[in-house]
Amino acid sequence: MKRFLTATAALALTTGMAQADYSLTILHTNDFHARFEPISKYDGPCSAEDNTAGECFGGTARLVNAIKDAKARTNNYILVDGGDQFQGSLFYTYYKGQMAAEMMNMLGYDGMTVGNHEFDDGPEVLAGFMAALEFPILMSNADISAEPLLAGKLAKSAVIERGGEKIGLIGLTSEDTDELASPGENVVFTDSVAAVQGEVDLLTSQGVNKIIVLSHSGYKVDQMVAENTTGVDVIVGGHSNTLLSNTNDRAEGAYPTMVKETAIVQAYAYGKYLGELNVTFDDEGNVKEASGEPVLIDAGVVEDEGTLARIAEMAQPLDEIRNKVVAETAEMIDGDRAVCRVMECPMGNLIADAMLARVADQGVDIAIQNSGGIRSSIDAGEITMGEVLSVLPFQNTLSTFQVSGATILEALENGVSQIEEVAGRFPQVAGMTYAVDPAAEVGSRISDVLVSGEPIDPAKIYGVVSNNYVRNCGDGYAMFKTAENAYDYGPDVADVTAEYIAMNGAYTPYTDGRITLK
Repeated sequence: MKRFLTATAALALTTGMAQADYSLTILHTNDFHARFEPISKYDGPCSAEDNTAGECFGGTARLVNAIKDAKARTNNYILVDGGDQFQGSLFYTYYKGQMAAEMMNMLGYDGMTVGNHEFDDGPEVLAGFMAALEFPILMSNADISAEPLLAGKLAKSAVIERGGEKIGLIGLTSEDTDELASPGENVVFTDSVAAVQGEVDLLTSQGVNKIIVLSHSGYKVDQMVAENTTGVDVIVGGHSNTLLSNTNDRAEGAYPTMVKETAIVQAYAYGKYLGELNVTFDDEGNVKEASGEPVLIDAGVVEDEGTLARIAEMAQPLDEIRNKVVAETAEMIDGDRAVCRVMECPMGNLIADAMLARVADQGVDIAIQNSGGIRSSIDAGEITMGEVLSVLPFQNTLSTFQVSGATILEALENGVSQIEEVAGRFPQVAGMTYAVDPAAEVGSRISDVLVSGEPIDPAKIYGVVSNNYVRNCGDGYAMFKTAENAYDYGPDVADVTAEYIAMNGAYTPYTDGRITLK
């Protein structure tokens, strides 16, 4: 038995009274990334024409009715989010967290966890977002006591009541958020397992025996947390953009994935699916049954007119920028994270080539672009600035610097160190080629590195162009922090890429073997 009996349950047993099981539907989203408008099958912007033709997915106006329909299928539900509402479209660039808070409040969320992208603009923007929310946002695995904007405001866990029962919610954020975003030096991230177990024990001591972790840590970490903790009933995940399903052949696992007594769910990303998990608890708060399936939010879900009108109103300041046609492409430019985070990809080549071309007259030899900065594909035909900004939404600037060949080798090893986790640090490059052996030990995976066709010299100093996020230790690239002659204030990488595509007529995406897998 994993938990003690409450006083009420103990009395019921001693008097021979039978108590009914408790059923709860958990509706959930994750990694929404400011996709308030519908998305294409490539997760980028979807035109009004394609939306009318029924070729688009998601969008908050559809999510309104998807949630309404799901609620009609149950008499007891909660709606929660696995983090990363921020970043990914011009809506975030312009409104920061204001629009996300408005839409989430309207949809009636009951709780969310902090995602790493909620820290992209530092604690200030996160604090403003928190102040606007009408539900708890949570993060258990960080010491925020030294950050005045968050201390005393950002809780580790919360208790909500639904259907006459108390439900404990615990927030969990990726431990490497300090490498992935900009939380500042006053926020110190801690061990996930210890943090979750500490909150479970606290909630249990208060008589709460139904506990849900809202985790922005990734599918593998969620399984590890479930394996190494007791008392967690459900983990609603995020961060790895994982589709779990019992019917979709592209799913990475079952929905839910059961680890010991814990049910783990995640619903891909970008508002394309609404997770719908039905859980039955016994009197002691143990999960008796957990079943469900993510609901695809396609053209079969009607858009809510009032929400459409509000989004259109908020889009007005953005339209001139994003509707401007900047180039065209003969074919779809593939920027799928499942490709770009493990191998050479067409979008990675485009961005790296564009960066290197921009500084070719500055003695720069190599371009390195982290694949985590590549957020979508672009379909064939005209390319709008809005599409480019959906690929490169972070407002990262071009950064040039000088480091030794040995440092570049160290950077490449960092870049492929989490390839099995499909992590965003995977390096797309220009001006160089390399081979990677994913089966080798971390730190010994890189070989056959050539710069301008010549073997890399560990002692030689090379000029490098990247983005300011990578140059300032993002995605684990700490070796670049002390680079020589660093300049982090170049033009926006999105502008550089748009101008490069436009240079020579219709762009033809390609791969050329600059990254090989052994």
